Amino acid sequence: MQIGMLVAMFAVFYFLIIRPQRKQQLERDEMLKALRKGLVVRTNGGIRGEIVEIDDREVTLRIAEKTKINVLRSAIAGPEGSPAAEEPPKKD
Repeated sequence: MQIGMLVAMFAVFYFLIIRPQRKQQLERDEMLKALRKGLVVRTNGGIRGEIVEIDDREVTLRIAEKTKINVLRSAIAGPEGSPAAEEPPKKD
């Protein structure tokens, strides 16, 4: 009886905690692998910039006309949508 409860608790933990977390981690890893030059991204700190250089560990972002910063690749939160795509269509 006790072993059955232990197995049941492990199954609940697996399906409610471990499995969804693994799925999120795989999606994040795929997003980080898909980064490329010219892509506009946002960092975990909220800085928005365009990727101008990228290597295995670091990304160089252009955040203003003559301002570039280096951030770790893992500090990228995700791609940023284009501002034109976020605006609702104008009615005539």
